[in-house]
Amino acid sequence: MLAEMPLNELRQARGLSHKVLAEVLHVQQPSIAKLEKRTDMYISTLRSHIEAMGGQLEVIARFPDGAVKISNFAEIGTDAS
Repeated sequence: MLAEMPLNELRQARGLSHKVLAEVLHVQQPSIAKLEKRTDMYISTLRSHIEAMGGQLEVIARFPDGAVKISNFAEIGTDAS
């Protein structure tokens, strides 16, 4: 895996088409292409997209003295406290 890639390349690397991903997310196929071109989106939207590809989204803040996983964005339905 590469350390960094845009969503469309990640989808392709996972062997998924726009059509398949749209079916999993219950949206129209053009919605996938539109989402992949966005530079700004809700964390929940990105999480759904990543999970539909079989992954798990984690939000990490990196600082000069270390990294911190942000727990506010833990999976819906779990206690993030």
